[in-house]
Amino acid sequence: MAFSMLQLFLLGALGPRLVDELGISPTVLGLTTTIGFGTAAVLSPVGGRIVDRFGPRRALVTLLLVSAAALGLIGAAPGAAVLLTAVALGGLPQALANPATNKAILAVVPPARRGSVTGMKQSGVQLGAFAAGLPLAALAGGVGWRGAVWTAACSAVVVALWARRALPADPPATAKPKARTASETATGAFRSSLLPRGTIAWLAVFSLLLGSGIASVNTYLALFGAQKLGMGPTAAAALVAVLGVTGIAGRVGWSRAAVPGRAEWLPGVLALGAVGAAALLAVALAVHPLAWAGAVAVGVFAVSGNAVSMVLVMQRAAPGRAGQDSALVSAGFFAGFAVGPPLFGLFAEADRYGFGWTLVAVEFAAAAAVGFAWCVRDRRRRTRTAAA
Repeated sequence: MAFSMLQLFLLGALGPRLVDELGISPTVLGLTTTIGFGTAAVLSPVGGRIVDRFGPRRALVTLLLVSAAALGLIGAAPGAAVLLTAVALGGLPQALANPATNKAILAVVPPARRGSVTGMKQSGVQLGAFAAGLPLAALAGGVGWRGAVWTAACSAVVVALWARRALPADPPATAKPKARTASETATGAFRSSLLPRGTIAWLAVFSLLLGSGIASVNTYLALFGAQKLGMGPTAAAALVAVLGVTGIAGRVGWSRAAVPGRAEWLPGVLALGAVGAAALLAVALAVHPLAWAGAVAVGVFAVSGNAVSMVLVMQRAAPGRAGQDSALVSAGFFAGFAVGPPLFGLFAEADRYGFGWTLVAVEFAAAAAVGFAWCVRDRRRRTRTAAA
């Protein structure tokens, strides 16, 4: 999970260096996130079907090797064109990450422990944020940003070799079922794999709105610290590391709390807390130390919301559809990551960060509204079902 998004965390943490050395604008920096997550959103439904068919170990080894290739290409990028190509390639690992890891948990973890284990594995994403914001950013100060990115690429190859030996073997790949007609094949595949329904549809919309806000923070927090708060590149990257550490704690803690009966309320509650986090970042323009509090709050609330949504997917997924349902919710999250940064980038380009953080607060507030609306609807439906 850490390697699936490491390239994008690195681009955010190393943003001030990339802007200076490659001569890219803040808008292009946001476009890297858009292309990476746009690719992931498009590939996610297919990725879920691949994981269901071929198994989680094959998918995870592929994820790590492609991540290594994307990181290596970023390290070699002479300009914006190669950089954008690299992040597009990095969309595949993102598309495979949640379906493969969720499928592995369902296969080997007892139901009573799935919430806490899911929180631990979701915290891997924030481990990637921490690695990008502190050790790799510090390494970049000594060997250059390219050397730091290539170090991450080599690490991904090492972990791929370990995963190939350590993870349980996958069952034989399942045969693709034959449909009666070509028309039935196309229609059935579209409906079952690309159209989320019921709980999955609500969680996909929630994830889209939540992802829009989180992506803007991930992409622009370090640049905000460097350009508006007077921080050096390493100190600004440390903001991303703080977000990563608190995100780990938040995802583990809230996922453990996401037991049936309580989990349904948590998406709305966490998104509401994220609104306060965005407000802290806006106020940091006047009171600079509040940026650290805002980074902490984004990790505790906003980042944790995605982990809780994955717990809900595993609690509600239809038999045999854990990979596909995880992928559909992830597609919503990735679509949000594709949409959010370009919008924020317009404000960053105009040096209007206050308006940018206000936009993030609005996105989190909309996610909270969707979360609470789904919870109320779900409770009413379950009450009617019990009464019948």
